[in-house]
Amino acid sequence: MKIKTKPQIALTAITAVITMTFANPVIAEEDHGHDDHKGHAHEKKIAGPNGGRVLTKVEPHLEFFVTKDHKIQITAVDDKGKAIPLAAQFVRVIGGSRSKPTSLSFTKKDNTLISDKAFPKGKNLPVVVQVKVKPGAKTVIEKFSLNLSDCPGCDYLEYACTCDHDH
Repeated sequence: MKIKTKPQIALTAITAVITMTFANPVIAEEDHGHDDHKGHAHEKKIAGPNGGRVLTKVEPHLEFFVTKDHKIQITAVDDKGKAIPLAAQFVRVIGGSRSKPTSLSFTKKDNTLISDKAFPKGKNLPVVVQVKVKPGAKTVIEKFSLNLSDCPGCDYLEYACTCDHDH
């Protein structure tokens, strides 16, 4: 057995610290306590008028809702989750299998946008939503998992859950 010298031990320790610091920077974020929120605030999750997920990176916010026939319905909502009139939003959704994703386009129906075809079947599929709030505006992208399982803590499906359990 080879005995390491003090400089070798110190170098090994420094390498380990650097690796842990830069290899997984989310460790510190995942370990923060929820008792002290003085330094930051978590955004309150709101439900959409149809029970869908509210996309908050755009103004006005948009509700992403899966209909019974598996089409995607987009509804503009205010900060309280109430439906408001659509403006000139352009929405595109890509999702399903990563090896063969499905791209959905939308047409306006009444005061919502409805996808041209059904979203692929499955219980937990990746989704990318691209939104332009008006022509010429920068595209805003939201990514999430479309988990169609029932939430154990609220009345919504997991993709639209408003409670604080781990997803």
